[in-house]
Amino acid sequence: MRSETYATPGPLRLNLEIPAGEIEIETENTNETHVELEAIANNDAIRDLVENSRIELVRLGDGHEVVVEAKSRPGVWISFSRGPDIRFGGPDVRLRITCPHGADLEVRTKSADLRARGEYGTVDLKTASGDIQIDKAKGATRIKTASGDVHIAEVASSLEVQSVSGDLHAGSVQGDIRAQLVSGDVHVRDAGGSISTNTVSGDQRFEAVREGRVELKAISGDVMVGVRTGSRVYVDANTVSGSTSSELELSDAPVHETQAEDAPLVELFVKTVSGDVRIERALGAVELTEQP
Repeated sequence: MRSETYATPGPLRLNLEIPAGEIEIETENTNETHVELEAIANNDAIRDLVENSRIELVRLGDGHEVVVEAKSRPGVWISFSRGPDIRFGGPDVRLRITCPHGADLEVRTKSADLRARGEYGTVDLKTASGDIQIDKAKGATRIKTASGDVHIAEVASSLEVQSVSGDLHAGSVQGDIRAQLVSGDVHVRDAGGSISTNTVSGDQRFEAVREGRVELKAISGDVMVGVRTGSRVYVDANTVSGSTSSELELSDAPVHETQAEDAPLVELFVKTVSGDVRIERALGAVELTEQP
C-alpha cells in the first residue's frame, strides 16, 4: 500500500486516473488530504503498478492539486481473465482519499467504481463502465460514461450527462440539466432549471419541475413530468404511436394553465415515437406563496 498525507489549505482539486477497481473519496472539516492506494488482487504486476503510480501534491494558484495516476510502466503487459473477483479490461486497485469540503473533482477511469461522500465543487468524470455515486456537487457537474450507472444526491449548479446504457438518478438539481442516453433511464426528483434530454429506449421521469424550458425527446421510452403546484405551464406534447395523458388541461394547441402572471413558467416540449407521455402535478410540492 502507498500512503501520503498533504497539507492542502485553500482551493483544492483532485486529479485522479485509475484504470479499474474502486475509488472512495470522503470530504471532512480538515485542511489535509490523505491518500491510500493499494492493490486489490495478489498479483505482482498490479503491485508493481501501485508502487510506480504517481502520487503528488502540486501548487495550483492560491491552492493545491493532488494528482494520483495509476499507470503501467512502458513494456509491462497486464492480462486479466473474466472472473467473479477480477474486472475485465484493466488492473484492479483501490484508492481511498479524505480531503477538505468543496474540493473540485476530476476523474478518468475505465471500469473503476466511484463513491464520493461529502461535498464537492466542480465535478468532471469520464469512465467506460464504472458506477458513480456522488453526495453533493456545488459546481458544474459533467459526467461521460458508456455503461456505468450515475447516482447524484444533489447538484447546486448545472448537470450534464452522456451515457450509452447507464442510468441517471439525481435527487435535487438546482441548475440546468442536459442528458443524452441511448438505453439508459433518466430519473430526477427535483429540477430547478431548464432541461434538455434525449433518449432512445430509456424512460424519462422528472418528479418535480419548477421553471424553465423543458425539452424531452425519446424514441420508445416513456416520459413523465411532474409540474410543481404554483408554476404556470406551456405544453407542447407529441407522440406518434404512444399515448398522452395529463392532469393538466391539454388541447391541440399548447396552453397556459391559469396562474399569477409573475409565477414561474415551465415551457414543456415533449416528443416521442412510441413512448407514452404523462404530465402530472408534482406530488408533495410546496405551494408557492405570494411575495409581500
